[in-house]
Amino acid sequence: MQLTNRSKQVSNKEMTLAERMYLPAVISGLGITIRHLFRKKVTIQYPEVKKYLGPIYRGHHVLKRDEQGRERCTACGLCAVACPAEAISMVAAERKKGEEKLYREEKYAAVYEINMLRCIFCGLCEEACPKQAVYLRHDRMVPVFQERDQVIYGKDRLVEKMDDRYVRAANSEVKATPTEPSLTRAAT
Repeated sequence: MQLTNRSKQVSNKEMTLAERMYLPAVISGLGITIRHLFRKKVTIQYPEVKKYLGPIYRGHHVLKRDEQGRERCTACGLCAVACPAEAISMVAAERKKGEEKLYREEKYAAVYEINMLRCIFCGLCEEACPKQAVYLRHDRMVPVFQERDQVIYGKDRLVEKMDDRYVRAANSEVKATPTEPSLTRAAT
């Protein structure tokens, strides 16, 4: 009984002297190396030119603000519940009189922290947020940590600055940004 048609006939043919010295294999390997010498280099000059990471890349976390500069997060805790690595923790507080320009709703996150050593960048916190307050930027990587105390990101690092707003493009057309001067979809 034969299960597949992928069987191959094996022969015990005697190898030639060149085959025993691996000359055909060495020559074909050198041919591949020589062909690659004359191709265009794929190396980019990293600090000056940054590679386009793609629209589905999940990188640096950001807590969004609305158009008036108020924080969108209402400390509902759905992002912390959705996080499989339990990297997000928050403390909710009530908005006081006079803080209407800082927070959108009556309840806000007084403390919002992400442990970046635990975070697996799955994006479930972004999907769980009903107010669209949490985003994982597709254009910025998380910086390298030098000290142990740098891995806990608080609101001071997460809340977006009004002069550096993050906008996720709805269309699929990719455009170069000032940090990526020479990269477009055609170049990748």
